[in-house]
Amino acid sequence: MSELIDNSRHRIETLKEIIRSLHKGADPESVTQEFGELLAEVGVSEIAAMENALMSEGMPQEEIQRMCDVHAAVLGGAAPHGPTEVPAGHPVHTFRLENEKISEILGQYGRAVEGVASGDSASAVEDWRTAHRELSGVEVHYLRKEYLVFPYLEKAGIAGPPKVMWGVHDEIREKIAAAGEVLDNVDDLDGDALRLTIETVVNPMLEQVSGMTDKEDRILWPMTLEHVSARDWEAVRSQWDEFGKGLVESAGVWLPVLPELPEKPVEVPKDDAITLPSGHLSLRQLTALLNTLPMDLTFVDADDRVGFFSEGEDRIFARNRAIIGRRVEDCHPPKSVHIVDQVVEDLKSGRRDVAEFWIQMEDRFVHIRYFGVRDPEGSYLGTLEVTQDIAPLRKLEGERRLLAELPETESTV
Repeated sequence: MSELIDNSRHRIETLKEIIRSLHKGADPESVTQEFGELLAEVGVSEIAAMENALMSEGMPQEEIQRMCDVHAAVLGGAAPHGPTEVPAGHPVHTFRLENEKISEILGQYGRAVEGVASGDSASAVEDWRTAHRELSGVEVHYLRKEYLVFPYLEKAGIAGPPKVMWGVHDEIREKIAAAGEVLDNVDDLDGDALRLTIETVVNPMLEQVSGMTDKEDRILWPMTLEHVSARDWEAVRSQWDEFGKGLVESAGVWLPVLPELPEKPVEVPKDDAITLPSGHLSLRQLTALLNTLPMDLTFVDADDRVGFFSEGEDRIFARNRAIIGRRVEDCHPPKSVHIVDQVVEDLKSGRRDVAEFWIQMEDRFVHIRYFGVRDPEGSYLGTLEVTQDIAPLRKLEGERRLLAELPETESTV
C-alpha cells in the first residue's frame, strides 16, 4: 500500500512539473512523448490533486484556465482511470446524454455556418438561427454543474478543477453571446468580412464548447463518480428540476441504494441557531442580515397585526417598537386606511399576490410593494411590506463588471 501511495505522490509531483513546463512554453507533443508512459498511468484523482496543489502553491486560477485545452490534450491518457458506468437516470448518465446532444447541435451549427460563409445564405442563416437557439440550452447544463455538482466536489476536497471549469464556462458564455451578435448582424457583413468574423468569433466558440464536452466525459465525470457519494448524487437528482428544462430528458428513474447512517445524538444548535430549509443562521446573524438589506421590511401577520419590522440605519418611513402587536389599520392615517385594508384583503383572499406603489419624496423615488406570504400549501401567513429608495437604481446605465474604486477619504487635517 505504501508503494502505491508513493507512486501516486510521484505522479502528482511529476504532473505539477509537466504543467509548469507547459506554462513556460514547452511543446505539448514533446512533453507527451517524454512522459507518455507515466501519463498513461495517471488517474483523474491525481489530476484533481495536481490542480489543487498548483493553486495552493500560488498559480492563479486564470493561468491554469488559460492553458486548460493544452492540459487536456497532454493528460488525455488519464481518461480511462476511474469509474465510468452508471445506470440510466443517474445524473451523470443524463449529463453524458446532454453532451451527445451538444455534439449533435455543434455539428448542425458548424454546417450552417459553413453554408453562410460559402454564400448559401437564404436557408443557411435560418439553420444557423435554429442551431444557435438550441445551443443556448447549454446554459442549463452548465448551471447544474456549477450549482449541483461542484459543491459536492468541493466538499470532497476537490476545489481547483471546479474553479477552473467554471471560469471556462464564463468564457464560453461570452463567446456564445458574441456569436449571437454576429448572427444578428449577418446581413450587414459582406463576404470577406463575414468569413473573417466566422473564423475569429464563431469557430473558436464551437471549438471551446466541443472541448468542454470532451473534458467532462474524459475527466470530470469519472472524477465525480470516484469522489461524490450516492447520498450526494441523490441530493443532485432531487434538485435537478429547479434549473428548468435541459437539453434531454433523463433516460430512466434512478433510485440510489443509500447506506444506513448510524444514529447520532441530537445536537442542540448553538448561539440560538435558527434552522431553515436552505441553511441556518444565529439570531444575531439573522437580525444583522435583515437590518443590512437595502430596503425596509414590515411584516403583518394573518390576524392583521404588526409582527416585525427591520431596523436599518436609514429607514424611509419611521417605525418604533411600540407598534409590535398593533393592528395594521391603526398604524396609518385615517385618509389612507381604506387603501391599506384593500391591499391586505386582496392579498389575503388571493386576488393579488403583489400590490405596488411608487412616490416621489424630494430626492428619493420610493418604491413600495406588498406581498402575500403563504406557506407551501398556499395558506395565508401575512403580508410583507418592502419599501426601497430606487432613485440610485434608476440612474444606472451600461454595465459594471469590476469592483469600483472606493472614493478617496477627505483629509481632516
